[in-house]
Amino acid sequence: MAKVESSKKACAVNPLKMSQPIGGALAFMGVHGCMPLLHGSQGCTSFGLVLFVRHFREAIPLQTTAMSEVATVLGGLENVEEAIVNIAKRAKPDVIGICSTGVTETKGDDVDGYIKLVRQRHPELDHMGIVYISTPDFKDAFQDGWAKTVAKLIETFVPTNENPVQRAPQRVNVLPGCHLTPGDIDELRDIIESFGLEPTFLPDLSGSLDGHLPEDFTPTTLGGTTRAAMAEMGSAAWTIAVGEQMRLAATTLERRAGVPFVLFDRLTGLAPNDELIGFLSRISGRPVPLKFKRQRGQLVDAMLDGHFHFGGRKVTIGAEPDLLFAIGSWLTEMGAQLQAAITTTHSPVLERLAIDEVLIGDLEDLENRSKGADLMMTHSHGRQASERIGVPLFRLGLPTFDRLGAGHELTVGYRGTRTLIFTIGNMFISQAHEPGPDTWRREDENVTHFGGEQTPELVQLTAMA
Repeated sequence: MAKVESSKKACAVNPLKMSQPIGGALAFMGVHGCMPLLHGSQGCTSFGLVLFVRHFREAIPLQTTAMSEVATVLGGLENVEEAIVNIAKRAKPDVIGICSTGVTETKGDDVDGYIKLVRQRHPELDHMGIVYISTPDFKDAFQDGWAKTVAKLIETFVPTNENPVQRAPQRVNVLPGCHLTPGDIDELRDIIESFGLEPTFLPDLSGSLDGHLPEDFTPTTLGGTTRAAMAEMGSAAWTIAVGEQMRLAATTLERRAGVPFVLFDRLTGLAPNDELIGFLSRISGRPVPLKFKRQRGQLVDAMLDGHFHFGGRKVTIGAEPDLLFAIGSWLTEMGAQLQAAITTTHSPVLERLAIDEVLIGDLEDLENRSKGADLMMTHSHGRQASERIGVPLFRLGLPTFDRLGAGHELTVGYRGTRTLIFTIGNMFISQAHEPGPDTWRREDENVTHFGGEQTPELVQLTAMA
């Protein structure tokens, strides 16, 4: 069992952590016709906007209440009202999702009260959903903001009905954690639909940030889960939550609508996917399709081929807790050794990692603990540390802005796990020493004597060899 410790440094050096409002804003981007709105200064929103644009390489809908110094001190009612009214007139969204920031949280703005006043003053907004989440960026981290936002969406749009008259046995809710990419969501949708089930994902980034070209421009999110689909989640037969961070949302849905849930703390690896496939077969009443049996066989063969190269390798990881747990657990199953594990916030899954200590710290901590490792795994902000210590970097998580296709990376399912084995295994193979003619020579054969003496030139050549 790992011991979770927090860094005692006075400041973060090359931060690993991303803030709650950024996580909340990304969750809103998985809702159809939504406009995320950060209640704070323009700089806070610009930071998040640039981060998302560089990672997804797509147009990102994100607005701000543009709080100034004076407005922050006096209160942000006028800024919130102006932002909501302008967005409603120009973008005509179905939902406006508001996330607080450190500035407004420090002041203590009553945004829920502001929204009630705005609705009283503007009855023309009655048709539009307005959701507010408290996400101060001076506490918690990215996945916390995501988790709180999904839970609040359920509280807002799923009607309370603990005992619905009739459930749809073929309908399944899926609550993906923030560590899943749009490509991962597409893979899960394909797996679930193969059993004749109808999944509803919340949030659904695969519809909004999967890189497709829309026919018409829209100022709000391009796709995602609609309000109507969210309202029907209470009539589903089951909820599948992926990642410990989604336990809050799953229990919220169970409490409001009585939908039972099953939580998979990871879907990377052989055993977790066996559990998922077995669960889907049971609730659907259908046998496992042959394609998954074949994919499983391919994964087992890839594990057999790859374990020679993973065995004994030392790996360090810096990531959000659920992503760290998923990849770290899979690596140890492949025979690799976790040399260091750095994360951003507390989570129950961290104690289950096969390492003595998990540190809540920054990329400087990761760099210091990665010396002598075979591989470092973190997002693109770790590239300088990788170069300094000479350890190869596998880019993992958000943001990944110096490589293409970050939104389509696949880490779940049999196919996603197999892809990871090949990609990382090839990195290990590329580091292997290529044997040459001198590899097999004994040390006493490396010195050539002429007349019983060794010349300086031969000493130098021998040392170079």
